[in-house]
Order: sequence, then structure tokens, then C-alpha cells
Amino acid sequence: MSNYIVVTGAAGFIGSNLVRALNARGVTRIIAVDNLSRADKFKNLVDCEIADYLDKEDFINRVQHGHFDGEIEAILHQGACSDTMETDGRYMMENNYRYSVILLDWCLEQEVPFLYASSAATYGLGTVFREERGNEAPLNVYGYSKFLFDQIARQRLPHAASQVAGFRYFNVYGPRESHKGRMASVAFHHFREFTESGKVKLFAGSHGYANGAQERDFVYVDDVTRVNLFFLDHPKKSGIFNLGTGKAQSFNEVAVSAINGCRALAGEIPLSLEEIVRQGFLEYVPFPEALKGKYQAYTCADISRLRAAGYEEPFVAVEEGVTRYVEWLRKQA
Repeated sequence: MSNYIVVTGAAGFIGSNLVRALNARGVTRIIAVDNLSRADKFKNLVDCEIADYLDKEDFINRVQHGHFDGEIEAILHQGACSDTMETDGRYMMENNYRYSVILLDWCLEQEVPFLYASSAATYGLGTVFREERGNEAPLNVYGYSKFLFDQIARQRLPHAASQVAGFRYFNVYGPRESHKGRMASVAFHHFREFTESGKVKLFAGSHGYANGAQERDFVYVDDVTRVNLFFLDHPKKSGIFNLGTGKAQSFNEVAVSAINGCRALAGEIPLSLEEIVRQGFLEYVPFPEALKGKYQAYTCADISRLRAAGYEEPFVAVEEGVTRYVEWLRKQA
């Protein structure tokens, strides 16, 4: 019988999508690890097949006491607090940093592939999004927790006898994120707002950008799972890699795709941005004081290192990804 694949953060957004992607391959010997103090996350696993579920603290304790020695094929480590506004630094560092170091060192000792979630938050307000130390200056303790662990991974990599691959996720959106509340993607919030009120809201012009024209690298969650599984299939490939589309698109483009996706489901014709604004379906609100000096108005992954590692698949653009996501959300509703 084959060994287990462990997915931490398995009931979360990306973790549950990874479990589903593994299931689609026929893989069910999965140990799902999470912290269900937010119990509603369990819904993300209802349609998944797993071998066992363990609470995060129980899992760490068992790992440290040798319970899984020789029994794990790989760890896909997605478990983290992803709230960029979290101010409890002790909690953030214990949950995101220390937890990750324990698992990394165990994997290196056991020679088990370790694939983990990093974040574009490591770049802060930088304008060069290349996986190099000089471009990294996180703005918050969440970004710092991810940045610091990346430094540990870099220290371990030259001596690692097994795979260590970290993925700097840019703005991920797609199914199974509704439990994230205010930290869910703008695509999710646009669907909810338009369904409830018939309009969506975006920030007015800021950082030298016109209304809603701030740009991010929005990456559909199916692309994120595909990259993870590519590296799982190629255990000789290690390093820290940006995981975005390599293309920046505006918040306006996300809003237009969400609104037109909802309109299509109602049998209505698509509208241009100008027409959407004119008809009052899109409203611009003042940029909030609380985000001044803390907001990435532009992100765009440099994916040259990912391509050099051999990942050649095209990435889904906002227009297609958001439309697909809106259809999924409507079915869930």
C-alpha cells in the first residue's frame, strides 16, 4: 500500500482544491490537517475523499514523536493564517513560521518532498517581483512570516537531499474560499455584492492609477493546483517560485467579468466598462485611510524561474477564470 500524502490547511481555500485535484488523479490516501476552530471550513472537504483528518496540533505532536516516520510520500503545506490585517505577531509567527520550520526539518530528515505556500506579500511595495532577496520587503507581519520562512528554506536548500519547493502565490481566486470572509478574493466579493445589491464597489483612483485601474496578478486556483502537482510529479525540482500568471490585470477587469458573468446567467448581454459605470452597476469609493502605505497597487509575477523549471502550461486570464468562478458560485447558491 502506498504512503500518505499530507495536505495541511486541507479545509482551507487552496488546500481543499489540492485535495480535490489529488482525488481527480485517483489519490485518496490523504491525511487532511487543519485547525477547525472556524468550523464552517469543513464544507470544503465534504465532496473530498481522504484517509484521515488530524488537528494541526495533534499532527505536529505525532510528527515530532516519530508516528509518521517512513509513512509519508509528500507534504503539501498550505496551512497558515492568511489575514494580512492580523496584528497578533506572536500568533502569526507561531502559526506560519515555527510550524513550517518543524515540518521542513522533519521532511529533510525523512527525505520527503516538501511543497509549501509562500506569498507575494514578501515583496511589499516593491515593483520588481523576482525571487531575489533584494526585492523583498514585507509590509505586515503576515508577509514577514512568509518572508522569514523563505529565508530558512534558502538556507536549507543547498544541503537538501529531497525536494523543497515554495510557491509565492499572487492574488488567488476561485472555488472554496467563501469561509475567508473579508480576506476572500475581489471576484468573490463582486459576485456577492452584485447578487445582493445589483452593484459592486471598487476603490477610486490612488497611487497614480485612475478609478479601479490598480492592477494585480490575479491567478485562478486551478492553475495553482496544477503547478503544485507538476512539482509533485517532478521531485528533483526545488526552489522558490512565483506563482502568478505573469500578467497584471485591473480591478475594473475583474469587476466587468464578474458583472457580465452574472448577467450571462440571467440571459442578459455583456456590457462595456463605460456602460456598466453609466448604468450604476459599478461604484467607486474613496481609498481607505487604513490602507495608505500598506497597499500593493500593482503586482505582476515574474514567472521566468517557473518556466525555466519546465512548467509550460498557459494560465487562465481574468475574463475566463472569473466567468467560470461565477458559474460555480451560482450553482452553490
